[in-house]
Amino acid sequence: MGAHARPVPVNGTAGPDMPGAGDAPASPEVRAAPERTGTAAAPAAKRAASNATRERRAVSAAPEQPAPPATRHRRVAPSATKRSSTPVSPARSESPAAAERREAPAPSGPLAGIRVCDLSTVLAGPYCTMLLADLGADVIKVEPPEGDGTRRWGPPWAGAPEPGVAYPPGDPRAEPGYRGEAAYYLSINRNKRGIRLDLRTADGREVLRRLVARSDVLVENHRVGGLARLGFPDEELQRLNPALVHLAISGFGPEGPYADRPGYDFIVQAMAGLMSITGQPDEDRGEPTKVGVAIVDLATGMLAAVAILAALLGRARGAGAPGQRIDISLFESTIAWLANQAGNYLVGGTVPGRLGNRHPNITPYETFRTADGSIAVAVGSDRQWPRFCEAIGAPDLAGDPRFASNGARVEHRIALRELLSARFVTRSSADWIERLLAAEVPSGPINDLAAVFADPQAEARRMVESVAHPTIGTLRTTGIPFKLAATPARVRTAPPLLGEHTDEVLAELEFGRRAIRRMHDTGAV
Repeated sequence: MGAHARPVPVNGTAGPDMPGAGDAPASPEVRAAPERTGTAAAPAAKRAASNATRERRAVSAAPEQPAPPATRHRRVAPSATKRSSTPVSPARSESPAAAERREAPAPSGPLAGIRVCDLSTVLAGPYCTMLLADLGADVIKVEPPEGDGTRRWGPPWAGAPEPGVAYPPGDPRAEPGYRGEAAYYLSINRNKRGIRLDLRTADGREVLRRLVARSDVLVENHRVGGLARLGFPDEELQRLNPALVHLAISGFGPEGPYADRPGYDFIVQAMAGLMSITGQPDEDRGEPTKVGVAIVDLATGMLAAVAILAALLGRARGAGAPGQRIDISLFESTIAWLANQAGNYLVGGTVPGRLGNRHPNITPYETFRTADGSIAVAVGSDRQWPRFCEAIGAPDLAGDPRFASNGARVEHRIALRELLSARFVTRSSADWIERLLAAEVPSGPINDLAAVFADPQAEARRMVESVAHPTIGTLRTTGIPFKLAATPARVRTAPPLLGEHTDEVLAELEFGRRAIRRMHDTGAV
């Protein structure tokens, strides 16, 4: 999911292909039209600002000394669970992994010193903020009381409680029904700090006000108008922090006939045309098919990160207003991502269809069955074509006028495929790949994920990283794909447990000990 998360609570029942911007469906009360300055919604925005002022006065009525800054540690919201009276083994002492995690390095990289308030859930928003965190930003993940919905999207799980071990209060493994951390959640939330916050409470909203006032970036994927209904319309955000870069992810954007719809990756893959060009063709009994990962969410998250970086650079250069709102939707991101397929239609007027693994504009650029499996072959230029023909033992094909140029090959692709298919099934995949690579023709095996992560190239480029986690031990995660020479991105810390850094962040926001205790007692944090 990705485009529309419910303000509170997040509905975690949707499937893992939901859009990344507001992945969980919103409750009916968040389906109103967007509240914009200069519209009929302005009075509502003024009322929200007035209510916010009253709440701030109430929260600050009893001044106290702020708590000293807390050290980084693995802390979760206190558990109400009573320990079982059944005899159990003593709880183990802190593991080396947990100790190492508590001594996590401070953020470094090109975005060090940039603070991001992350209200997003599921995939598109968290993926965007993980990219920013990898680059050194201090990302504070703000979760509703029950946590991001992806915490429940397992199996697989990691760090499950061990039978017969008693865990201390505050450790999630002491809570009944805790099955561990979901791999889905772990895959997109590293390098962040996490707090638990109930925005339905006045205290929760005051915490968010202080956090917004001290942040450079706000990322959220509430349904259109949802954040305003919580007391944070655009006018209030600008009052709190005129320099704030506010990125709002939605399913379809804040205007238009679909503005109120929730955004789900799977649905947008269908509606934005992606499924119509993915899958085997009708003549091969194919049907429209979704991509194997939530590509709509991921593309939206990447484009969102690009937009945020551009806004921060513009702010630093003094170009325009110090802060600004950025709207991005799953639907628009996917349409923009159609690239050459969109160009084929907009220029040529022909509606592209499904070609399986074949390319609409280049051939041979597809998979072929071999004597023991399949391989991928990509003859990407006319210069490669004669070398390809020599490598497969069919030099006469290079002089055949039907195949002399890429355009001619595309015209006669069916006849060419029949000839090539009959030849490829005569040898093993390894044999063909060796021959083609020797001729400098791009080709490769079709790897499963076990083969990918065992590949020496993935190892050479550090595309598997390890990081210490307090309940899991050593957590393996994908590496960082961009390698900056002077200001490298790093995997510094594991994804936070629910509410792990709540007290630490509250202290940084100058809440005192009594206020923090009260917020825990009332469930605001």
